[in-house]
Amino acid sequence: MAGRVYETWKGSNKFLFGGRLIFGPDAWSLPFTLLLIITPVTLFSVFVATHLRHEFFSNTAGDAILVVAILFTLFVLILLFLTSARDPGIVPRNLHPPEEELCYETTASTDGRQAPTVQIPRTKEVMVYGVPVRVKYCDTCMLYRPPRCSHCSICNNCVERFDHHCPWVGQCIGVRNYRFFFMFVSSATLLCIYVFSMSALYIKFLMDNNKGTVWRAMRESPWSVVLMIYSFISLWFVGGLTGFHLYLISTNQTTYENFRYRSDNRINVYDRGCSNNFRETFCSKVKPSRNDFRAFTREEPPRNTTLATTWERPGEEEEGSLELEERRQKVEDDLDIDEDVLKLQQRSNAEEGSDPAHQRVEIDQMRVGSSERAPTIRSEVRHGNLGARTSPQEDVTSGSLVRESRSYAAAEEGR
Repeated sequence: MAGRVYETWKGSNKFLFGGRLIFGPDAWSLPFTLLLIITPVTLFSVFVATHLRHEFFSNTAGDAILVVAILFTLFVLILLFLTSARDPGIVPRNLHPPEEELCYETTASTDGRQAPTVQIPRTKEVMVYGVPVRVKYCDTCMLYRPPRCSHCSICNNCVERFDHHCPWVGQCIGVRNYRFFFMFVSSATLLCIYVFSMSALYIKFLMDNNKGTVWRAMRESPWSVVLMIYSFISLWFVGGLTGFHLYLISTNQTTYENFRYRSDNRINVYDRGCSNNFRETFCSKVKPSRNDFRAFTREEPPRNTTLATTWERPGEEEEGSLELEERRQKVEDDLDIDEDVLKLQQRSNAEEGSDPAHQRVEIDQMRVGSSERAPTIRSEVRHGNLGARTSPQEDVTSGSLVRESRSYAAAEEGR
């Protein structure tokens, strides 16, 4: 019974729930990322948000602080799930190299013979918005990568519009999950700002109510200080990442392109203006996945191509067919000759009777269509002391194949 695609997947991905969810090989980092998000929000809800409820005249305003923190956290977790648990835009790999791109060349080997070789061009040019763009051939996936596609060494897949592989989400960032990744990072930035602001507000309320200094307020609520420090440090990371990706979106670049081609000063053919670039990232329809991981695998029939037909040059097709037919006819003649020789040996043995003398039959054979004399085969029949005959022994004086014509065999049989 054929298995499903995710069961025979050649990449390094991990699948859950029967191929419905796809993760990267470093998905173990997801629990750590969840811990970094859920833990500070839980501390904020217990030690800060619940106390802020009593600092407002309306209980509704106090409850809103806790509700916003919880809903915001759930929104960030959903974006994290959409980023890490879906196909980022994997290009299905081929089972064979593209035949239309193969180049057949003849090279001289060490012994002077002409040996055919097969080569695949490493690059080729495609047109993007009227500009030629060079794409590379991927030896692992056996395909020419589409423009802006790159092979991820961690996931072992070619990913469309490859941005980078994020270890915090355990997944490649590509054409199908880039917008969710950016929304996750930017929402995490806003969540850090929210927790920092509310913790600082609670410190201010403590200072106003007790008419004390900031140090006394900080001693009364140490968790507020811890959350402010944690949010401030996290803000440098996710906030800086948000700002960097805002620049990439406005110029329609990927992280891979920005780091790789920064010093080349090449023209960015994908930049269509700031507004159009943002519209393309956030308002365009997400491409459907090119992989059906839950589908059953299909066994591809073997190819019938042979080296003879693949490597032959124009004008050699007819010559190769004649040579193949000649070899087939020679094999059939050899089989008939073997039968005639066997009949000769049986007839000689029958005429011999019980004579203990050694009977030697010599058959000189000539190659059909050749003036060279073939090697001689001597077939000797020996009798033991008790009258039992041993098996015929053949003395082959040459290692080449010996052929005999049918006419000569018939003449020997008539003697």
